[in-house]
Formats: sequence, structure tokens, C-alpha cells
Amino acid sequence: MYKRIPKVIKNKIVLEIATGPGLLAKNVAYAAKKMIATDYSDGMIKEAKKGNYPKNLEFEKADATNLPYADKTFDAVIISNALHVMPNPEKALREIDRVLKDDGILIAPNFTHRGQGFTSKLWSHILKIAGIKFEHQWTKEEYIKFLSENGWKVVKQKEMPSRITMLYTECVRK
Repeated sequence: MYKRIPKVIKNKIVLEIATGPGLLAKNVAYAAKKMIATDYSDGMIKEAKKGNYPKNLEFEKADATNLPYADKTFDAVIISNALHVMPNPEKALREIDRVLKDDGILIAPNFTHRGQGFTSKLWSHILKIAGIKFEHQWTKEEYIKFLSENGWKVVKQKEMPSRITMLYTECVRK
């Protein structure tokens, strides 16, 4: 993802939702014209602001289901590994649709481990013990269908095997 995303967001105005500690944003923002990385948690934003990061990157607190940005503000929106922890990810996708320009791109990698092997199940259980609740679990096919049912067409996808399988997706409006 760290190699692909900079190519996709080159010279664009980018919003990242659910940045957590800001690792993805800090590693890809250099390619963007401007990037705002948001999280719902004050603690995560405080953590994300630590250390060095590109000058074109800002960190702000924001709720993915009620974004404080004007319609059609961003060329690209990134939401990585967050839709599965949201009680209502459909609402977040509607907000992304609202703030994304007409020709914009949604980058939405997400865990797709439902039905996967022992390692994925083990790591999911470890995360649950750590307090990370999976509201939704999808297979690769179910995740693509979920995006489609919410107005998005997946134009690029790549399955990324790891402890918990992830599907990298780039989407445009249907």
C-alpha cells in the first residue's frame, strides 16, 4: 500500500479517515498536494501528531459519519481498516461520497478474513481481547458486494495476505 497509494494521490487533495496513530498518512502524504488525516479519538490524533511528518499533512479530529468538510472538497479519500469496526459503515460511505469530488477516488483497504484459516481467526481473537471489536466481517467477495451496494465500483483490488487477510481496493462511484 505504501508504494501504490502515493501514485494514486500524487498532487491531489486527500482526506484520510480513521488515521489511528497516523502511520499510513505519514508514509504517503509527501505525494499529495495536501492531506488531512482524521480520527474520531482525541488520543489517536495526539499520538499521530508525534514525530516528524510532511508539512502538507494536517491531523484533525473528525467523525467519519459526520465529516466537517464541504461537499466535493477532496480528490481522494482513504479509509483503511476501519469500516469493519463501525456500527454503521454505510453512513461513513455516504459521507465520503459527499466530500469527494465527482471524479474522485476512494481507497478502502479492509480486512476480509471471514472464513479464513486459523491464523486470521487467532489474530481476530487477539484484537478482540485488546478491545477492538469487529462489527462486520467480510470475505473478499462480500466486501466488494458491500461496496457495490453502497454506490462504489471497485476498479482495482489486490488481496494482501498477512496475519489477517486484507483486500486493497480503489473505488469510483457507480
